[in-house]
Amino acid sequence: MKKIVLNIEGMTCSACSNGLEKYLNKQKGVKEASVNLVLATLMIEYDDNVLSKKDLEKFVLEAGFKSTGENNNKNSKNIELIKLIIFAILSIILMYISMGHMLKLPIPSFVNMEINPLGYGARLMILSIPFLFYGFDILKNGIKNIIHKMPNMDSLVGIGILVNFLYSMWNLILVYEGDISKVHNLYFEASSMIILFVKLGRFIDKRNKSKAVDTIKNLVTITPKGGTILVDGKEKSVTINEIQKGDIVVCKPGEKIAVDGIIIKGKTHTDESFITGESKPVVKKAGSTVIAGSINYDGYIEYKAEKIGKDSSISNIVNLVVEATNTKAPIARIADVISGYFVPAIFVISIISFVLNLIIIKDITEAVISLVSVLVVACPCALGLATPLAMVISIGRYSKKGILIKSSESIEALNKIDTIVFDKTGTLTTGKLTIIDSKIEKENMFALKSLEKNSNHPIAKSIVGQEKGDLYPVTNFTDVPGLGIKGIINQKEYYAGNRKFVNEINPVLNENGEYLKIEKEFLNKGETIVYLFDKDNILGIVGLSDKIKPEIKGVITKLQEIGKKIVMLTGDNKESAKIIGEELGIKEIISNVTPEEKLNKIKELNTNKNCMMVGDGVNDSPALKTATIGVSVHGGTDISQDSADIILLNDNMYILKEMFEISNKTIKIIKENLFWALFYNICMIPLATGLFAIHINPMLASLAMTLSSFTVVVNSLRLLK
Repeated sequence: MKKIVLNIEGMTCSACSNGLEKYLNKQKGVKEASVNLVLATLMIEYDDNVLSKKDLEKFVLEAGFKSTGENNNKNSKNIELIKLIIFAILSIILMYISMGHMLKLPIPSFVNMEINPLGYGARLMILSIPFLFYGFDILKNGIKNIIHKMPNMDSLVGIGILVNFLYSMWNLILVYEGDISKVHNLYFEASSMIILFVKLGRFIDKRNKSKAVDTIKNLVTITPKGGTILVDGKEKSVTINEIQKGDIVVCKPGEKIAVDGIIIKGKTHTDESFITGESKPVVKKAGSTVIAGSINYDGYIEYKAEKIGKDSSISNIVNLVVEATNTKAPIARIADVISGYFVPAIFVISIISFVLNLIIIKDITEAVISLVSVLVVACPCALGLATPLAMVISIGRYSKKGILIKSSESIEALNKIDTIVFDKTGTLTTGKLTIIDSKIEKENMFALKSLEKNSNHPIAKSIVGQEKGDLYPVTNFTDVPGLGIKGIINQKEYYAGNRKFVNEINPVLNENGEYLKIEKEFLNKGETIVYLFDKDNILGIVGLSDKIKPEIKGVITKLQEIGKKIVMLTGDNKESAKIIGEELGIKEIISNVTPEEKLNKIKELNTNKNCMMVGDGVNDSPALKTATIGVSVHGGTDISQDSADIILLNDNMYILKEMFEISNKTIKIIKENLFWALFYNICMIPLATGLFAIHINPMLASLAMTLSSFTVVVNSLRLLK
């Protein structure tokens, strides 16, 4: 299976995006297609053994749209603006001719309706024809989507324009044949102004929406294009694709870090704000990791390339953000369902309006005007933008804060979270444990370090510490989640872990009075206990202590103030967990649990889909995946980040509170957008029928439609503040 993101032209409303999705998902070889109306993108997962990129682009074309590949045309906005200005000037001339007599303006005789009705009508038609070419995409897409049984906004507007233009043509023929009274039934300017207003509305929408997605698109521009590597001691400039894992890369002050790596020489400060949201420069020295795209401030460094190309941090972030913007939150599906019935319903209402006007008013002109007005005033565009635009802006805001949202569904889910479960080690605490006490011989300590060197757990890293000696080789190493580790050293099997692990391997060992006494002493100090043992004997015990993250107490307090229930869930011993919990003001503490027990506890707490898990380690992964929202903190293991719905890109835990604030504001604005879009259509469609005392003509209808979508866009932009 392969996944790509294509840029799509021709989408104007949610009916477009929904129709394209449905059409693509029906195709053989397509696993899943997701369309983002705001970004005008299509994310599609497909079987590359069955389909090619050309096949996908063909499907898009068949559905009535056009794929522009994986890159956007930067000049398109300027071209569209020039066209808009030209036709705006032309519309002034057109309106002067058509409406000038009503305002008592001086009008040349050859276009004067009263003096030369045929010349007046003919010139109106001639001036209107360029507008038809200008709006040809609307007409073409509208008709094509009707043929494909996927009517959309273009279908409504396009049919309205054609009906209005053809009706005016018919009346112009009657004028030519001598029925001068029909000159009052010419509405060429209405078709032209509808096209102009629709084009103006879309231009404004695009300009405003581009503000929303700038943060996301800027991520792509941050990605370095090349770098400098050392070859036989000499510097060589290469493209980013030429850098291989293991290459020694040189970075001078003011340059971008080309790929993820580890510094082997030099010291500097780097700007990682584009990823982490942290504005302060970060100190980097030998052994420090550097991130692709970050800026080297003041020092010369050499670093070893570790993650290149698609595996780099920036590439992963870009991909995850793009994917997030193409996912749909449950609230978005409300608009999708409504839009699915909306356009067909408008066609029905317009026909009913036409018929009723013929029966009641008995005026074909009024009937046609009502039909066109209903078709044009209806605005599925506002409905389609209500949710996705707000979600895209929200994802952009999260990215700026150093919060990586994998799915827009998570933004809505955050709004319902009332219980937050924290892992202890590495989440509430620094994860940098120190051996405080021990009862172990030097040789056995060396064996313990040799065993722990193979583990990625924070406790293991702390035990190994800065050990620089040659450790024993370990074979048959196994990680036993929630209990400890085991492996063979010099043909002897060793175990390292907690008391549960000791009991599981040999329950008799738990009866060792000497070590029980030592353990109790260590536990009373709040230390984390690790045993080294074999099948027959306890070989030693160490007690490690961890420090609470400086800001975490304030974070917990802030979360409790906004009504969140806080729970600590840890595999550590009861005594150590209790001391940490009491210091942080956490009342519910669940300790000494295995990963499976963590998972079951999360299931229990998450019965109402209102539980969030915050963790960092391998042991947290099942719980992170099971919770409604899983959050992997900065520095978490790869597997915890893969399992999580949200990744924190910096150490500032206060952003947890901001996560909820952004979510609450996003959902509030979406509800406002949906209300406005529905309220607008409920109010304006009846007025467009012409059956009430107050009614609107096609030109006013097109203006109202433009203002409706504009209102939704402007309201969504409040999220940028």
